[in-house]
Amino acid sequence: MIGGAYLFTVGPLRVALLFLTFTSFGMQLAQTPRLVLFRRVMHRRLAILQIFNAAFTTLIPLGLAFQGVELWALLATNITELLLTIFVLYIYHPVWRPRLAWSPEIVRYLLRFGSRNVWSTLLVKALDRVDDLWTGYFLGKTALGFYSRAYKFATYPRQALAAPINSIAGGVYAELKGDRLHLSQAFFRINAILVRTGFFFAGLLMLIGPEFIGIVLGPKWLPMLNTFRLMLIFTLFDPIKGTVDRVFIAVGKPEILVKAKLIQLVVLLVGLFTLGTYFHIAGVAVAVNVMLVVGISVLLRQAKTYVDFSALKLFFFPGVAFGAAAGAVYAVLYFFKISEVWHIVSIKISVFGGAYFGVLIISECRQMKDMMTLLIRILNKDKKKIAVVNQVI
Repeated sequence: MIGGAYLFTVGPLRVALLFLTFTSFGMQLAQTPRLVLFRRVMHRRLAILQIFNAAFTTLIPLGLAFQGVELWALLATNITELLLTIFVLYIYHPVWRPRLAWSPEIVRYLLRFGSRNVWSTLLVKALDRVDDLWTGYFLGKTALGFYSRAYKFATYPRQALAAPINSIAGGVYAELKGDRLHLSQAFFRINAILVRTGFFFAGLLMLIGPEFIGIVLGPKWLPMLNTFRLMLIFTLFDPIKGTVDRVFIAVGKPEILVKAKLIQLVVLLVGLFTLGTYFHIAGVAVAVNVMLVVGISVLLRQAKTYVDFSALKLFFFPGVAFGAAAGAVYAVLYFFKISEVWHIVSIKISVFGGAYFGVLIISECRQMKDMMTLLIRILNKDKKKIAVVNQVI
């Protein structure tokens, strides 16, 4: 990258490429202490680092921009993030101290494990991009615009809920990989939370879809409504995809993911050239839904080799709550003729939320009580640790 910057660029572009290469290199060096903390399931320092990064990478570039600085205002984001990361992970109570060493055994292990995992990573990238590329090439830019927005909104639950949980799940699974009972409990509880929140957000977005698109994006985006609603099947199952994948990484079997992703890729391509060709972006949405459901089914079946769980318990009660809550919303809107948009939105949100969580509380009262007891116990332990630390300080 440095050589390319000197050979093919000049002026500000060269400066930008050199600094971005440097900061990317530095951030890669920070991956080891990050992984150490992930593996130990110690996320407090990482959370503090994220808060600092969010604050300073916003304030510093904005301050420079207000002063009339152009290039460095843009580069300040990467430079600030690098300096904060190095300070928090390497200087202030270092998480890990690097040292030069050579162990052929460790290198062979890493290459052997990585060679099995890299194909899974590449296939995940392909599954995330193939539908966009196909839609843009065969259906055109306008269709791609509608589809990409529908897909983006369908992935919001993954970004808001699954991403932070997945960041913890990998370390938890790795820590418990030799303990089948506790690994099974962690697997079920983590995925139960994601399934229940995923069903809730999918139902909510399905109901307020017309108002949401009209208010947030504008009436010109309403042609994507049917595709948006079809993509909500994706919203139901997408959040648990990452946590299921991490089980196989934790137990050292990433090759299982490669087989599952290959099956998904074949299903997606067949769906795109059949459903997508005849039904346009609605067909693309259905193809993506089928691909995801097939993949989740294959992986959950394979996961039973390493964890014990009931798929019926995982999906049945959220499905019942979803249906009952949606029915309650349509019943209220049928009997009370309401025309004001904001009243319709507030009724849909309140009725669906109340009915959904009401059914879950009634049907899963014991499980929720157990999980709340566990959460309170963990929080009490954390309070005791904090009290001890304060006494020492």
